[in-house]
Amino acid sequence: MNWRDWLERMRATGVAGLGAPALVLVILAMVVIPLPPILLDLFFTFNIALSMVILLVVINTARPLEFAVFPSVLLIATLMRLALNVASTRVVLLEGHNGGAAAGKVIEAFGEFVIGGNYAVGLVVFLILVIINFVVVTKGAGRVSEVAARFTLDAMPGKQMAIDADLNAGLLTQEEARARREEVTTEANFHGAMDGASKFVRGDAIAGILILFINIIGGLAIGVSQHGLSLAQAMQNYSLLTIGDGLVAQIPSLLLSTAAAILVTRVSATQDVGSQVAAQLFTNPRALWLTAGVMALLGLVPGMPNLAFLLLAGGLGYAGWTARKRALEPELLPAAAGVPGSLPAPEEGEPENRELSWDDVQPVDVIGLEVGYRLIPLVDRSQDGQLMTRIKGVRKKLSQELGFLIQAVHIRDNLDLAPTAYRLSLHGVALAEAEVYPDRELAINPGKVFGELQGIATRDPAFGLEAVWIDSGQRGHAQALGYTIVDASTVVATHLSELIQRHAAELLGHEEVQQLIDKLAKVAPKLVEDLTPKTLPLTVILKVLQNLLLEQVPIRDMRTIAETLAEQGVNSQDPATLTAAVRVALSRGIVQQLVGNKEEIPVIVLQQELERLLQQSLLSSGEDGGVFEPGLAERLQQKLHDAARQQEREGNEVIVLVSAPVRPWLARFLRHAGIDGHALSYNEIPEGRRVKVVASIGRQD
Repeated sequence: MNWRDWLERMRATGVAGLGAPALVLVILAMVVIPLPPILLDLFFTFNIALSMVILLVVINTARPLEFAVFPSVLLIATLMRLALNVASTRVVLLEGHNGGAAAGKVIEAFGEFVIGGNYAVGLVVFLILVIINFVVVTKGAGRVSEVAARFTLDAMPGKQMAIDADLNAGLLTQEEARARREEVTTEANFHGAMDGASKFVRGDAIAGILILFINIIGGLAIGVSQHGLSLAQAMQNYSLLTIGDGLVAQIPSLLLSTAAAILVTRVSATQDVGSQVAAQLFTNPRALWLTAGVMALLGLVPGMPNLAFLLLAGGLGYAGWTARKRALEPELLPAAAGVPGSLPAPEEGEPENRELSWDDVQPVDVIGLEVGYRLIPLVDRSQDGQLMTRIKGVRKKLSQELGFLIQAVHIRDNLDLAPTAYRLSLHGVALAEAEVYPDRELAINPGKVFGELQGIATRDPAFGLEAVWIDSGQRGHAQALGYTIVDASTVVATHLSELIQRHAAELLGHEEVQQLIDKLAKVAPKLVEDLTPKTLPLTVILKVLQNLLLEQVPIRDMRTIAETLAEQGVNSQDPATLTAAVRVALSRGIVQQLVGNKEEIPVIVLQQELERLLQQSLLSSGEDGGVFEPGLAERLQQKLHDAARQQEREGNEVIVLVSAPVRPWLARFLRHAGIDGHALSYNEIPEGRRVKVVASIGRQD
């Protein structure tokens, strides 16, 4: 059995989890039980090794949350170091009169070899280490931890809203959204814990100074009064041992303080510290060449260490030349239409004079996305473009919600567009066009923010909310002010999602309906046999499903829809009549979609006189309902707008409840008036739900 198998078996049996509790027990034992010098050497060596391991793990960690246990590790390491101070103090005071080896080889080595046996030098070195640790590293790390914790907590609402926006846009699954919420919570807990852990390091530095002077004073008193040593001999023995003990403790303390400072000053990335330094510090040839020139000039000054300066100047010059060479290397990007970085061009090699065929007649794209040349990296996977993945997520989410497969999005570059513009089209007709900035992020005002941002003012293309294109460096500040932050790929994907939802009825065709029926036939073959073509033709079924999608009713429950059509199709083949019957059959799902599990449904109603007038108009002029008093439609639209705004302010869906004959006309009226609302008939209210009238509109209004 190798060591990996042994480690896995320990983890499986839970033995590996006993390491931390065992270490805490050992720490408590060191405080109480006297330790022989050999154990002190072992524990001091382990303390130094542990500090180095922690520092190297921090340096090679890509993101702070990958080492989320660091605050707890920092506390345990600090307690172990303080316990070692207590144990070594006991040995130094009891055995210090016997010489330097009385407290162990490690303390003796630091007292004799590191500081040359001179306790005055040792005291100065110790104080310098403490000042570096306490004044510089620990104080700075503590301040960074405090600010990071504050900004992380302030930014939590904005991050949660961004996750909800990505979830609603179909860019995230429920599991991915849950994982991101847990990550946001873990990040807040981590920075809060680091803010507290920095206080442990600060207190440890203060304790080191106090322990040093207490040991020196106590050693002098014990050596002179109890062991009959002269003052000079006692000072020599106890001071060297105490300073050696202090240095043994302060070096691991400095390593841990440095690790804490590196961790809290890290910017989350996919690289460790070494890779980031190499990528960001030594890639500017101008800075390297200027530094090399200054070093060379200093190296030519008489009396200076010429060799050291000139060697360093040569190294910096070579590094600058290498960085310049890497920057000038041509990037291998795909090309089409002569534009670098554009989408791949058609294959060459076709005969120039071949006959035309039907293959040359290109079909119209059902869903199209055209991008300017600066947006090509967003859709190019070789350049880490994320838009293709986001669009796939949008299609998957909407297909599950609407009940049929959303067609693929055909993406192409368009030189006629502005460099940062994109255009969305449906069946070859452009429906929307907007601009995004791939090197910036969009800060969206969700309705309540606590400040303004510097950037390019705009509006969110999908929902028309006020927004600002900001630099990536302002992300944390913008989230703290309450803005929702999304990148350019998310903006385009969200706009596409909103467009598909609004035009879902136009995406459903005969082929999609046939696929739905074929899928239903696998589980209910007799139902499909009775439905089509025996009872209803495919065209009528298509029209009914399009009517449902037009009114934002999903067609996921295809079995219920088919059963209703098979039952009602015997009496009528009118799509409007069949749509009304299907809506009644789907009423529970429709209401569930609008108000959730609430028993009470807030609705806007039309007074009896106004409804009677609308019914008479519909009977006399058909479904268009064109015979109205002058200004009646305008006044009705205004009142519905006012009531809808009131409902939206209260966080409710806009639901207008009317009689069944008026409902189809009112649904079209709401769409044409630009009111984001839903028209329900009285027979579409399922059992167990109560109606709460929040507004009533009459003819006199």
